[in-house]
Amino acid sequence: MAKRGKHRHGKGGPGPGAPRAPEPATMQAKDHAPAVAPAEDADAAHEERAGQVAEPATAEAPAASAAPLLAEFELAGQSPFLVLAEYERRSLAHVVGLPEQLDAPGLWRGIAYRVGSRRLASGFGEVVEILTLPALTPVPGTQPWMLGVANVRGTLLPVVDLKQFLEGERTVLHEGQRVLVVRQPGGDVAVTIDELYGQRSFMDGDAADPAEAGELSAGRYAHFIERAFRLDGQLWGQFSLDRLARTPEFRQAAA
Repeated sequence: MAKRGKHRHGKGGPGPGAPRAPEPATMQAKDHAPAVAPAEDADAAHEERAGQVAEPATAEAPAASAAPLLAEFELAGQSPFLVLAEYERRSLAHVVGLPEQLDAPGLWRGIAYRVGSRRLASGFGEVVEILTLPALTPVPGTQPWMLGVANVRGTLLPVVDLKQFLEGERTVLHEGQRVLVVRQPGGDVAVTIDELYGQRSFMDGDAADPAEAGELSAGRYAHFIERAFRLDGQLWGQFSLDRLARTPEFRQAAA
């Protein structure tokens, strides 16, 4: 009977008082491993931990974004052109050596363009906006140099042929024709230009001699050209758009 009982103990499990054999390592790892979070939960947890860690200091500050500046100027009612000009000024202010150059005594900067054969430049503050010539609606009973009115973002904008007003010769309009939007009492007005050069800088030392200045300021131009410069072999006139916009004849477009 004893032999028969021993044989049953060998084939079956241990008796009630016998120690239990350890479970395989793979089973322990499976039973005690932490549950894996879904991908979304893991990403959220990673973002939460990342938000608690301070970003290390870097040697160079990141480039400034134009978004805060755009919002600031939009609240002030400024045009996109002035926004970009101010953004450029602030950007250049952080370049070594440039602030001194931009604020150098005797330096004048402006928007350069051509009307007929004359190269002109006007101050940044005189140009509200630069546009491609919009579709025009002629206005009967107006001066020949009044090309018509355009609907620009829901606002009627008078468009003047600047060359015809100054020289009496009509501008040959072409595809891509540019106009400068000028602020005047009672509403903005656009004037045509033949070519846009962009920004130019002039120094007092670039002043043209009186004979050249007199040639540039012939006719009606004499009322609006304040100074003349000789730069890179070209003669340039500082043209006052503000004075143009306040001229009674220019404001009286009715024939």
